[in-house]
Amino acid sequence: MSESTKSPLSTAAHAAAPGDAVPGTADPVTGGISRKGLSVGTVGVLGALVMGISCIAPAYTYTAGIGGAVGAVGFQVPAILLLGFIPMLLVAFGYRELNKAMPDSGTSFTWATRAFGPYVGWMAGWGLIVATILVLSNLAGIAVDFLFLLISQISGNEAIAEITRNPFVNVAVCLIFVALATWVSYRDVSTSQKLQYGLVAFQIAILVLFAVMAIVETVQGGAFEAHMPEFAWFNPFEIKGGLSMIVMGLSASVFMFWGWDVTLTMNEEAKDPERTPGRAAMLTVISIIAIYLLLTVSSLMYSGIGDKGLGLTNEEIGGNVFFALSGPVMGGLAFLLSLAVLTSSASSLQSTFISPARTLLAMGHYGAVPKRFAGVSPRFFTPGFATIASAVVAGGFYAVMRFLSEDALWDTILALGMMICFYYGITALSCVWYFRHQWFDSGKDFFFKFASPLVGGIILLVLFVITAIDSLAPDYGSIAIGADENGEGGIGIVFFIGVGLLVFGGVLMLVQRFVSPDFFRGKTLSMDAPPSLRQH
Repeated sequence: MSESTKSPLSTAAHAAAPGDAVPGTADPVTGGISRKGLSVGTVGVLGALVMGISCIAPAYTYTAGIGGAVGAVGFQVPAILLLGFIPMLLVAFGYRELNKAMPDSGTSFTWATRAFGPYVGWMAGWGLIVATILVLSNLAGIAVDFLFLLISQISGNEAIAEITRNPFVNVAVCLIFVALATWVSYRDVSTSQKLQYGLVAFQIAILVLFAVMAIVETVQGGAFEAHMPEFAWFNPFEIKGGLSMIVMGLSASVFMFWGWDVTLTMNEEAKDPERTPGRAAMLTVISIIAIYLLLTVSSLMYSGIGDKGLGLTNEEIGGNVFFALSGPVMGGLAFLLSLAVLTSSASSLQSTFISPARTLLAMGHYGAVPKRFAGVSPRFFTPGFATIASAVVAGGFYAVMRFLSEDALWDTILALGMMICFYYGITALSCVWYFRHQWFDSGKDFFFKFASPLVGGIILLVLFVITAIDSLAPDYGSIAIGADENGEGGIGIVFFIGVGLLVFGGVLMLVQRFVSPDFFRGKTLSMDAPPSLRQH
């Protein structure tokens, strides 16, 4: 990297004390990137990798998302996961290049602002925040379900597992989980890392054990509906149902991969801000696809895709397949799977707070949201106010959705997939545009700074548009908003949640533009002149 393109955080800023608000070479009032008072040099590659896997929460994500994916594409779920993996990998390349040039905790918000200006940057940041708020609410909900299931399995009292269906009890326990996760997230990053090492190792070990036991049961003739793996499972051309089914399956797939970018929101706290986050992101994405393929193949082998009993398209188990499969597959060890999902959702609940809190911190620091969000704990060097605000909104959103619809989990997952495609796509195209004068410097630059993020970004934005259009249908989701007394008409709740939240964000942006215009005038964070061919 030439001196002219070196990040302002890669020079004197690294030697600054963690508590310094604006050390380094750039001051926010000049429109350049600057430090925000976070702890410096506390996250290595392994720590970031563990936090990335924890944020994705493969145990939670799989049990919540696989039913919808199977319902959309049947036995071709491995194919749809591989298709979903491709844009994730391509976009991750773009994230890595942007992080090398501009390591900043605002990630999508900061990078899109530098490439396209304040309005696009603001909406990219809003998309990330809303996506994490949606998933935080779901994480807490899954944790509640498996807490009561675990107690039921240990005590031998099946009735305890049904307590989770009581909305008042469910919401109350959910809010307790949110409060505990907020407390851990408020503390320093080192505490979070130490907690996550054991939780992630346990989670992965139990998932592998489940997959192996499911395969063994199938081979030995003890499966619910035995199927031997076929090449067709991995062939996307075997998918039936047209483009809409493929898009719905990809939305579920994107949801199941989402979370790896948390490794980049910790870039200001990384030991090597320009390299560590990018490496950790790539390792996270590759590790997750391997885990998912193993789980998916073993589940299809054991359960099949029927809509009765333990069939994966059975609506009664589709939103939480491990809840149904743990006992039949693992017998007396079923409580371990319940504990793995519980720890997965609870640990991810904590690690997921990292992204919205640090994005809000950056937005507050640069004046894109009220300055209150720029507050950093003087003791822990974490974004204290932003963390608490994220928790309050996530808990409130879950409570409202839980009373509005019993199928709120799947509704918000589909809306989440839409939101992920939106801000990942914008960020990927930000990479393409920011490095537009370097596309043809070398074959490496062409692939990583142009082709990969361009293809990945276009795929995700096309998915966003198609999902938004499809979700207008009244039957897209559990209920239709605005339907008449006969249940006719209205719009699907997924459209209402996804597009509605984006429109709401646009309104908030205009209000902030009126209240505090400096950011929108480029005074606190301006568009950056891209590195030129001559500089390289």
